[in-house]
Amino acid sequence: MEALELDDLCFHINSKISVIKKTLQLRHIGQDPSLGAVLSKVTYELQLLCELLNKVETEVQRQETIAKSLKELQLTLEGDVQEASHLRDNVPPHLPKKSPTSNSVPSEEPPAEAKVTAPEPAKKPVKEKPIKEMELITVQDFTSVPAYMKNRLTYEQINHLIEELNKAVVGKYKIMHQPLKTLNNIARKQLGRFKEEETADTKGQFFIVDQDIKEFTQVKVDKRFHGMLSILRHCHRIRELRGKGIVRYLIC
Repeated sequence: MEALELDDLCFHINSKISVIKKTLQLRHIGQDPSLGAVLSKVTYELQLLCELLNKVETEVQRQETIAKSLKELQLTLEGDVQEASHLRDNVPPHLPKKSPTSNSVPSEEPPAEAKVTAPEPAKKPVKEKPIKEMELITVQDFTSVPAYMKNRLTYEQINHLIEELNKAVVGKYKIMHQPLKTLNNIARKQLGRFKEEETADTKGQFFIVDQDIKEFTQVKVDKRFHGMLSILRHCHRIRELRGKGIVRYLIC
């Protein structure tokens, strides 16, 4: 409803109320049969006023519904903006970088004459075995976590833990993928422990244990840590495998 229309409506209502007030001041005329028409007019004006007030109430309710919908839309858009800003400012470091274009202009002109030399035999690049890491959780994943699991934990804290656990995974399996002769004494002892912790169920799987977390990260393996692990299990980032008194955290 436009402001001009609302002003006209208010003026009209005030006029009706003024008429009714003046008419009620003359209520004693009801005793005069000749003035019965005046009372009939008052009754008619009251009916019109009631109908008009009902229309005003309906319009107010409609406007309140529209305002509520707009407020919900605003909150949704603000949440989307915050999520987009967070994604922009927290791009995981392990994502592939944009490769340089091949159309770059050389800084110097090639020499007029170049010596022809025999090409050296190309060395075969050493292919590193891929190491499976946990994916970061999304906002939708975190929203699906029950409130009793979250407690006071935040979305950022869970993803920070994932990044730390990935350090342990990479640190462990880099040692396992290296030739034995290239390892120092400490790494050889670690490799021996890694082998002892493997079982038939872990074949082909990537996993870490509490000792790996202590050796490769600064994460404290405490009650709060295990609470965060329950969220990772819920989001299908890890699953636990127990045996020989050890809890193995398998990367999903």
